[in-house]
Amino acid sequence: MLDGLDADSVRRWCRAAADSLGLAREEIDALNVFPVPDGDTGTNLHLTMLAAAEAVESLGVGADTAQTWRTLAHGALLGARGNSGVIVSQVLRGLADVLPEAVPCRGEALRRALLHATSVAYDAVGEPVEGTVLSVLRAAGQAAAAANDDGGDDLLAVARAAADGARVALARTTEQLDVLARSGVVDAGAAGLCVLLDVLAAVAAGERVPAQRIDVPAPRGDVPAADGRTDPTGPGYEVMYLLDSPDEVVPELRDTLRGLGESLVVVGGGGLWNVHVHVDDVGAAIEVGIQAGRPHRIRVTYLHAAEVVRHRRKGRGVVAVAAGEGLAGLFESAGADVVRREPDGCPSLRELLEAIRAAGDEVVLLPNENGAQMLAEAAAERARDDGIHTYVIPTEASVQGLAALAVHDPHRRLDEDVIAMTTAAGATRYGEITVAGRAAMTSAGICQPGDVLGLIEGDVSVIGRDMEGTACEIIDRMLSGGGELVTLITGSEAEAGLADRVVAHLHGTRPDVDTVVYEGGQDRYPLLVGVE
Repeated sequence: MLDGLDADSVRRWCRAAADSLGLAREEIDALNVFPVPDGDTGTNLHLTMLAAAEAVESLGVGADTAQTWRTLAHGALLGARGNSGVIVSQVLRGLADVLPEAVPCRGEALRRALLHATSVAYDAVGEPVEGTVLSVLRAAGQAAAAANDDGGDDLLAVARAAADGARVALARTTEQLDVLARSGVVDAGAAGLCVLLDVLAAVAAGERVPAQRIDVPAPRGDVPAADGRTDPTGPGYEVMYLLDSPDEVVPELRDTLRGLGESLVVVGGGGLWNVHVHVDDVGAAIEVGIQAGRPHRIRVTYLHAAEVVRHRRKGRGVVAVAAGEGLAGLFESAGADVVRREPDGCPSLRELLEAIRAAGDEVVLLPNENGAQMLAEAAAERARDDGIHTYVIPTEASVQGLAALAVHDPHRRLDEDVIAMTTAAGATRYGEITVAGRAAMTSAGICQPGDVLGLIEGDVSVIGRDMEGTACEIIDRMLSGGGELVTLITGSEAEAGLADRVVAHLHGTRPDVDTVVYEGGQDRYPLLVGVE
C-alpha cells in the first residue's frame, strides 16, 4: 500500500488508466447515446488519457511530482477529444491544482482534489446535466469526503471510497436521464470516469497495475434500445479548437457560444483553452474564438453522420491500394480491404478515407507505391481525427504490401502488429520490369523507346532488349545480396510464358531459392519482383 502519491505512482496511474480505457473503449462506445449517439465516447476518453500519459512519459523518470501533474494536465488539455474527453481533461486539471501541494499526497489531499475537480468541471460546462460524468464525479468526491472523516488520512481508503461511490452513482444515471432510460444504458462518459478511479484505487493499494479490462455495465436487455440516430432538430456540427486567449475574456466567450449552440464545454486556464460546442453555424463558432484570441487545431465533425460512425466495423482491418484485378484478389484473399487504382492514376483521398472508416477502429494502410504515400498519410490523419487508430506502413511496391500482410496478426497488440508488418515490408527488396515509352537519361544510361527497363528499388539498373533477359539479370543482382524467396507477379502486358522462363532460370542458377508466381494484371509493369 502506498504512503502517498508521488511522481512515479502518478505516471503508473496515467499509463494504466489509458491502457484500461483502450481495452474498455468498445463497451463504452456502445453505451454512448448522450449528448449525441455517435458511439465514440470510449474512443475519445482513451485518446484523451493516452495524450496525458504520453506527455508524462516524455518527461523521463527524473521529474518531480509537481511537474508530473502539470504535464499530465497540459497533455490532457491538448489531446482532449469529444465532450467527455474535454470534461475529463478539466477533472485532471482540478486534481493537478491541488495534489502537487500535498507532500506526501495522502487521503486528505485526494479528498480536497476531487471536490475541487468537481467544482471546476461543473464551472466549465455551459449547461450541467445530472446523470452524466459530472454527477458521478460529484458522488465520488462526496464518498471520498465521508471516508476521510471515518478513516483519517488513509490514501487507499479514500481512493477506494471514491471509486465505489462513483460506481453507485453510475448505476443511478439510467434513471436520471430519459435518453439513458429509453436505451437501457448508463452514461458512457461516467463509465469512463469509473475506469480512471478504479485504476487509481489499484495504484493506491501499491499493486502493479497492468493493462486490464475494467468492468463496464452492458446495456440492459429489458428496455427498448434507442434507434441510434441524432435528433434531426439538434445542432448539426461539433466544433472543437484550442484557443490562446487571456483568461479574462473567456466568460464573454462562454456567454456568446452558449447562445450559438449546445453541449458547451470550455476548459483550461493560464492563457490556453480547449473549446467544445455543438452548433449549426460553424463559422460563427470559430469567429467567436478569433475575437477572443487565436484558435488553432480546429476540428469540425458533422453530427448527423453519427449513425454511420455508430455502426462502424469494430476490430482491426487492413486497407491496401492495388492496381489490377489479380493483385486486388491477392490482397483480398489475404484479408485486406482493397482500394483499386486506375491505370496511371491514384485513388482519391475520399476513397481511401471511406475504406479506412469501413475497415475498423484500428486500421493499417498499405499504399504499395511511392505515388500513394503522401495521399495515404493525409487519409490516415483525417481518420485519426475520427478516432480511428490508423498507421501507414511505408510499402513502396505491391510485393512489400503482400509481405507485410503475410505476417499480419489481428490478435497481437496494434503496435506489435505494425512493427512486424513494417519489418517484413522493409526486408523485401523489390524490382520491376517496364518498357520505355520515350528516349530518356536513366541511372543505367540512355534508353530508347521500346527498350526494356529493369528497376531495382525504383532506380533503372538494366536496359535490355527483351523481358526475360532483363528480368533474369535484375533478379540475379537482387539475389547477390542474399535472399530465400522470389515472388513474381505478372502484369497485363507480360509476354506469354515470361514467368515460367524466369522460374526455369532460377531453378538452374539458384536451386536453393524458392519461387512463387501470381497473376496480378497490373498496368505499366509486365513483371513485379520481390526478394525476401
